[in-house]
Amino acid sequence: MDVNDRIKDHIESNAVVLFMKGTPQMPMCGFSSKTSEALKQCGKEFAYVNVIQDSEIRESLPAYSDWPTFPQLYVKGELVGGCDIVMEMHESGELAKIVDEAASA
Repeated sequence: MDVNDRIKDHIESNAVVLFMKGTPQMPMCGFSSKTSEALKQCGKEFAYVNVIQDSEIRESLPAYSDWPTFPQLYVKGELVGGCDIVMEMHESGELAKIVDEAASA
């Protein structure tokens, strides 16, 4: 399976997936840490891909998504955005709402 197919598979097979540096338990950058913490506070399961361990995805995802940085959050197959957008949505309550809807679907 080529890297774009693997990316697409992660996005399509998980209602909520975070492409991040590290893991939610051991994030390897501050932005990934903040984003995964915001997701954890939503109280729903989410998938993640550690782009540090998968250099093909780390190198290819920015072109695939047309988003240059990590982390990248996808909900129901759509790119939500990176850390700043996720944090704004978390503070407004919108993140919990879309994560809850995705988890219930």
